[in-house]
Amino acid sequence: MTSPFFLTHPVLPWTLDLSAMGLDEAAFASLPWDRALAGMTALEAGAIANPDEERQVGHYWLRAPELAPTLGQAQQIGDMVEAVRDFAFAVRNGVRGGPAGAFTDVLHVGIGGSALGPALLLDALSAGDGLRVHFLDNTDPDGIARVLRGLPLPTTLVLVVSKSGGTPETRTGMLLVREALEEAQLSPRRHMVAITGEGSKLDALAAEEGWLARFPMWDWVGGRTSVTAAVGLLPAELAGIDTHALLSGAADMDGWTRVQDPLLNPAALLAGAWHLVGGGVGDRNMVVVPYSDRLLLLSRYLQQLVMESLGQRLDRQGREVHQGLSVFGNKGSTDQHAFIQQLRDGRDDFFLLFLQVLEDGVGRSTEVGEGVNAGDFLQGFLLGTRRALREEGRLSATLTVRRVDAYALGGLIALFERAVGLYAELIDINAYHQPGVEAGKKAAAVLLSLSRSLREEVARAPGTAAQLAERLGAEPLECWYILERLAATHRVGRTGDGLDTRYGPLSRWEI
Repeated sequence: MTSPFFLTHPVLPWTLDLSAMGLDEAAFASLPWDRALAGMTALEAGAIANPDEERQVGHYWLRAPELAPTLGQAQQIGDMVEAVRDFAFAVRNGVRGGPAGAFTDVLHVGIGGSALGPALLLDALSAGDGLRVHFLDNTDPDGIARVLRGLPLPTTLVLVVSKSGGTPETRTGMLLVREALEEAQLSPRRHMVAITGEGSKLDALAAEEGWLARFPMWDWVGGRTSVTAAVGLLPAELAGIDTHALLSGAADMDGWTRVQDPLLNPAALLAGAWHLVGGGVGDRNMVVVPYSDRLLLLSRYLQQLVMESLGQRLDRQGREVHQGLSVFGNKGSTDQHAFIQQLRDGRDDFFLLFLQVLEDGVGRSTEVGEGVNAGDFLQGFLLGTRRALREEGRLSATLTVRRVDAYALGGLIALFERAVGLYAELIDINAYHQPGVEAGKKAAAVLLSLSRSLREEVARAPGTAAQLAERLGAEPLECWYILERLAATHRVGRTGDGLDTRYGPLSRWEI
């Protein structure tokens, strides 16, 4: 290809085409590549990448333990992978089972990075060769009940995933699963496995109760980059997914993305394109559209990886910069009947990332038209949409893989991890902390405490939301929201009507 922004690996099955992104070669070359590439090299060598918590960032070592800065870390990784594979092999073959015999199903309890990465792997790669894996990734009681109703609890293995061991959503899910097991007269400890940090509350509980197994999470692997750690490897192995190929694909992509020439490095190409089309401040959204049903969850996975990493208020110098890169998407060609209309004819505030899969993923593909099969139609819709967008001056990139298998998915995960790291270096932010997430957790804890105080205050002396809020020194509308839920779940009652626009409804709340 004549464009400097078209890159294909000379041997491996990956191609990245940014020729329709409107990039200027001189502007691309002027980006601070020396600093960005040096920053990534230092990170992989074990530099403190997250000064807020004095932590290294070592997800790259997970597929190349020999690069870990200490022999201890390399040994930990090797021991983890061996333990995961040994345990999963024993479970799949019925050697490790529960009181009712061999396990048939897995319930993975986690949230955020502890669920999104594993869910992507399982949705993309499960082929029915191992255990069936299900996910609890929220505290919605109705959602939890729906999952539990569909499980054969006597033959279900439960993975509880939380680095700190105190994540409220995961703890809630774990408690409800334990309750369900006990109601079925099953011993939770004979069904449960912990994936957590050494010495965490969850680790201590699992050790005290004698759970089936415990697997490590380390402070140098963040949740959103933990898919190639035990967090992703254990459910994948239990489902019969080839984790050797997954790690190999990630390692090979890591090698390609270490190339020091930005024009020959696919992660640098992506990071540079994000910077140039977004003005260095994320002024365009990234719309991720894989033309593959197996990659439906890719956009959800990338939302966390990209937005939790790059959405930062301050840069490394302490300046207020409000950085970020918004991500959304679904899949092709479904999107052509959904939001592609706006992308072509509406607001020009995005760039689209197509993901093309060359093979059909089936044996013989039946013709559905003269000389064409379903996969030909799918490619036609991809290329047609790409052309239609280009004709209106809309920006797009195209990433091509040969097939959706463990090797390719490992490569895709590694590619975007490196692109995020390089982009963070270009804009000089710390991509490895999340104070906004922590702020939400702290606020939630305050409001849960307020809920308890409201119940106590209503029992002491009924009143309106405004009156109760005044007595507690709380925000009236927040009190009204909490009281509405307490009434809906029959823990308080209410009488009267009326509306004060400052404080919400004037119902009187009572026990």
